[in-house]
Amino acid sequence: MTVDPDKAMALVFDPLTVRAERGRLAFFARTIGETDPVYTDLDAAQQAGHRDLLIPPTFYFSLELEAPDPFGYLTELGIDLRTILHGEQSFTYHSLAYAGDSLTLRPRISEVYSKKGGALEFLVKRTDITRDGDLVAEATSVLVVRHPEAAK
Repeated sequence: MTVDPDKAMALVFDPLTVRAERGRLAFFARTIGETDPVYTDLDAAQQAGHRDLLIPPTFYFSLELEAPDPFGYLTELGIDLRTILHGEQSFTYHSLAYAGDSLTLRPRISEVYSKKGGALEFLVKRTDITRDGDLVAEATSVLVVRHPEAAK
């Protein structure tokens, strides 16, 4: 089943507000191999002029997983989760964010397109991340929906 682009781009996602917790940020930074102590050590962050631990750049992607059903929109679009692949992700940063910040995420589907005669469909989701109404970052993720029967 192909994705209806109009339906996908008309989907309304509830905003999600998440508080960035210091221990979780430090754990994430260590897990991804971050060695700069401004992400894991409060004293080092403050000595570097920051008010708290910095949020690691790719941490924003994991925040969306805090939603009650983070992939429910795929089911709503009739997408079989067994057919999806992670295509890519990218970020545009507007300001630094720190442990203790309350961040609001507002996702939306921004584009749907296909390649290889419909064998691959690409679902582009953009999430604006704000703090107190100011844009902190934009996260873009691309999911690939495989339709192997279309390639035959």
